[in-house]
Amino acid sequence: MKKILAIILCLACIVSLAACNSGTANSSSSSSATTAPAPTPTPEPTAEPTPAPTEAPTPTAEPTAEPTPEPASEGGKTLVVYYSASGNTGRVAQAIANTTSGDTFELIPVTPYTDEDLDWTADGSRVNQEHDDESLRDIALESTTVDNWAEYDTVYVGYPIWWGIAAWPVNSFIKSNDFTGKTVIPFCTSSSSGLGESGQLLADMAGTGDWQEGQRFQSSVSDEDVAAWVSSLG
Repeated sequence: MKKILAIILCLACIVSLAACNSGTANSSSSSSATTAPAPTPTPEPTAEPTPAPTEAPTPTAEPTAEPTPEPASEGGKTLVVYYSASGNTGRVAQAIANTTSGDTFELIPVTPYTDEDLDWTADGSRVNQEHDDESLRDIALESTTVDNWAEYDTVYVGYPIWWGIAAWPVNSFIKSNDFTGKTVIPFCTSSSSGLGESGQLLADMAGTGDWQEGQRFQSSVSDEDVAAWVSSLG
């Protein structure tokens, strides 16, 4: 009988131990599920910020315009010197100056010639007396000095023709100036007489300068014809 009781107690203990082990396992499993920490999410990689430049960018230099060169000079200046008794030579002189972009210099006698003085048909007129007596041909002029004379390398000399030669009021200017290094071009006006030796006589009187063959114009010559002659000189 005691053996039977002992067996029963043993079985009861076994059953009791089995129940305890089952409860402990369930309790451990439940506790593990509750207390297990949630996995930490992996942070998304962030883009690296672009660093600000440490130096200001070097500005691109604006291209500089090349300076416009000054037009080259085609030569020295031109001067048109003239004596005009009745206005015809003065008109031609102005046409030459306009064509060459030159300056003008009028020869003005200190004692101007009147119409009576210029009347060559009157025996006692001033021009007749001067023609007959060369000592009277030294005509004083208001001025024979040209400002900046050295700047001119081409000089036109104009005059009317008196008795086949240059009107003598021009002589004082020719004698008073040095034409060295200058090209000198004589021209004259006349109703009938030609240039004759007037240009050569003035060249001999000057003694300096490169004197060119001149041109005679009729008193009624047009400005266009004068310009054409100037252009033909090259």
